[in-house]
Amino acid sequence: QRITISYFAISGLDVLDRLDLLEGRRQEIVDWLFLSLICPGEGEEVSQEILQLCGFRGSPALKLSPFNLPSHSHDHGHITMTYTALASLIILGDDLSRIDRGALLAGVRALQLPDGSFRAALEGGENDMRFLYCAAAICRILGCWDGMDRAAALEFILASISYEGGIGQGPGQESHGGTTYCGVAALSMMGLLEELGEGRREALVRWCVARQGGEESSGQCAGFQGRPNKPEDTCYSFWVGATLALLGRLGHICPEASRQFVLGTQDPVTGGLAKWPDTQCDPLHTYLGLSGLAIAGEEGLSPVEPALNITVRA
Repeated sequence: QRITISYFAISGLDVLDRLDLLEGRRQEIVDWLFLSLICPGEGEEVSQEILQLCGFRGSPALKLSPFNLPSHSHDHGHITMTYTALASLIILGDDLSRIDRGALLAGVRALQLPDGSFRAALEGGENDMRFLYCAAAICRILGCWDGMDRAAALEFILASISYEGGIGQGPGQESHGGTTYCGVAALSMMGLLEELGEGRREALVRWCVARQGGEESSGQCAGFQGRPNKPEDTCYSFWVGATLALLGRLGHICPEASRQFVLGTQDPVTGGLAKWPDTQCDPLHTYLGLSGLAIAGEEGLSPVEPALNITVRA
């Protein structure tokens, strides 16, 4: 998963408006990202079976040949790594000219199941809302929707809205802040947000607003939780905050209370952000905490495009 961890670092620097720290190293990072690309070269004809494997690996570790095509039977793209690799490349200013867009879209399309969901990789694994989001993000970045059946994806998202109002990993599953974001952001990128209808949209807003916790009487900072009866967690300042931003209802929550919670998880030595106060910092919570603060309008941070989760500048 080195590609995705790198995305947290690269995009985090962009949100902090400190990509200048990478000057002299940008091309090196771009070239490293391309080492994980599985894609035919210009004019290279490959079979449909090979096209279905196209995408980005999680790191160059599984690459056993100098070529860009699969080097063994377990060498294939992963939809999350493909999304975060493409996002990192455009943040770094790459024009994606080294990518056969049609091949990458064929690799994405091969991962969609009949119910509209997506699995992570062709070899198997889970299929749920996370990977549907990644598919939508890839199609948006590449500027072409040939990689997915949007009507089927829409039906999967609508079927995954629970009785609570939020969105689960799939039909019949519990509402969750992360998958609620994935569903709403995918609808936004697909241009189908209005398909929610007024009733489902208001229920979604109500569920998201209820995720801000805390006790004002005790002075406890109110961050966001991912599900009812769970502790508050830094990453949901983005997952829930960005969802409300996409629904046009960010003003329904208290940004200062969320800000206090997020900053309360910062390590004074490393500077990183953690899941909870007084716990170990990590790249995911550091980046999503920064991105959540940017969504809420934190001074000194670059504005973030909530659906794609990269800066507006990128």
